[in-house]
Amino acid sequence: MDISVSGVGVLDKSVRLLELILERPRNLAELVEETGWARATTYRLACALEVHGLARRDGDGRFAPGYRLLSFGRAAAVGVPLADLADPVLVALRDATGESSQLYLRQGEVRVCVAAVESAHGLRTIVPLGAQLTMERGSAARVLRGEVDSEGWVASVGEREPGVASVSAPVRDDTGAVIAAVSVSGPIGRIGAEPGPAHGPAVRDAADELSRQLAHR
Repeated sequence: MDISVSGVGVLDKSVRLLELILERPRNLAELVEETGWARATTYRLACALEVHGLARRDGDGRFAPGYRLLSFGRAAAVGVPLADLADPVLVALRDATGESSQLYLRQGEVRVCVAAVESAHGLRTIVPLGAQLTMERGSAARVLRGEVDSEGWVASVGEREPGVASVSAPVRDDTGAVIAAVSVSGPIGRIGAEPGPAHGPAVRDAADELSRQLAHR
């Protein structure tokens, strides 16, 4: 499958491979199957990522995220004060709800996960750092589009991904503008088909705390 995002084909393909590897380690056959590219092309690009430290081989020989990405993440976080502030707030939110928590920023026509804390449950929602998700579906997307009701939170069920529900609330700057979204997400079987009333207040409080911290930074 050919992709064209930036107009630079080899870069677009390399980024696509990184996205797949960031979701979970994959072997070459899986990468070929999911991209639809020739095996030789896929192998050449994956090995190039490995040479640059952006990918590595795990104990089973699968391509996994490379350790050099850690330095990239730290460098990017320097320009995102919210990412620095978010971790303890997201940990507290995870502990209060029992579900995975995330912080999203809007970047053009996508939302990017800039901080995340995973639930302790074996069955949980995992959103990799740096993941780019749609602005068309999901509670965080709606928050970042400014669609927040009087309760201060938004819930979605099976909207972005079947079987997953989420609740999100806005982080605001000192003018009241929405600059980020705090979310919790988990399987519908545990978080429920109406997760808002149960988790909305905690998510809203976490987002408000981040807004306060940012204002005093």
